[in-house]
Amino acid sequence: MPIDPGYATGSFTPLLCWENRLMMNWKITPLIFLVVARIQMVGTVGDLARCLILPQLMLQSIRLSHWVVRKLWRQLIGVNMLFFYIYDILRDKLSGFLHRMKQPNGGFRMHDLGEIDVRACYTAISVASVLNILDDELIRNVGDFISSCQTYEGGIGGEPGSEAHGGYTFCGLATMILIDEVNRLDLPRLTEWVVFRQGRECGFQGRTNKLVDGCYSFWQGGVVDLLQRLYSIIEKKMATLAAQKSDCADECSQIPTTSDRLEGVRRSSWVNFNNIGCNFLKGPRATEPLFHSIALQQYILLCSQELEGGLRDKPGKRRDYYHTCYCLSGLSLCQYSWSKDPDSPPLPKSVLGPYSNLLEPIHPLFNVVLDRYHEAHQFFSGFS
Repeated sequence: MPIDPGYATGSFTPLLCWENRLMMNWKITPLIFLVVARIQMVGTVGDLARCLILPQLMLQSIRLSHWVVRKLWRQLIGVNMLFFYIYDILRDKLSGFLHRMKQPNGGFRMHDLGEIDVRACYTAISVASVLNILDDELIRNVGDFISSCQTYEGGIGGEPGSEAHGGYTFCGLATMILIDEVNRLDLPRLTEWVVFRQGRECGFQGRTNKLVDGCYSFWQGGVVDLLQRLYSIIEKKMATLAAQKSDCADECSQIPTTSDRLEGVRRSSWVNFNNIGCNFLKGPRATEPLFHSIALQQYILLCSQELEGGLRDKPGKRRDYYHTCYCLSGLSLCQYSWSKDPDSPPLPKSVLGPYSNLLEPIHPLFNVVLDRYHEAHQFFSGFS
């Protein structure tokens, strides 16, 4: 269905015209307490440090004593050391908790006696990656568990035998990238499944034959964004499948088996797992998105947005923080979907409506504002 880019007219609420960076960070940062706390503290300490530079240039005019300035700097250094001490303790305790939730089959429990699913795998692996505590024990058999959750459709379910679902597909794909085993998945079939989840309403549905929902702007849009950065792997797999098809007359043998997925995926050298999230953005990216980015922006702004502020599942539903977060995250992915460099602002034609609608870029693996992720990664890289 052709869709005119046009402009989404009407009263754009301050929600979509944010210039307040702090507010932006709170809205898009995912609800993982330790990561959120660290991200906000990095900004706070950094701002304090910058603010303390200016008084040094104004000592003569405001006649502050050197003793006061030295005391302030000592307090700042003490705060930084305290942060390191506290976070070292928190990392150790959190690492112990994650190892306790780890299951022999490679899955994780969400909590004591809780469910074991792909969502828990992503939560554990992504938090461990940001906090620089991802180790071989946490990774062991995770790829086996997630691979067993990929369905005949191509998407990923919450557990083996479950229906393919957008949220679990994002969690599974992102986890496989973070543990460096993404080529164990049937990526061509996953791509085919997810691109057909964008409906005539322009939004994404979470499962086959379901209604579209604003939150899948990120869950499914995030999957497409990740696949856009994996296009070289997908092209190689498609070439392999084409060769198999020409050499084999049996139609069933064209379907990749588990052994096909495992072939050549074992790591032959040591990998620094904690840098995968950072290095992932530096890799090549397909020049065009695999979905209609303008159409999805239309759905988010015209169908999911409420004029009073906030975003929702669809017209007729109530606004809530969950849908506000993931609609905005999906909107950010749309706006930067044509950009090869995440640090470069997108062209105006990629942003629906006035350019003031442009949001900050997010890290597609973590759903964290990109600048905040880099600050957190730099901070926790100082821990061994």
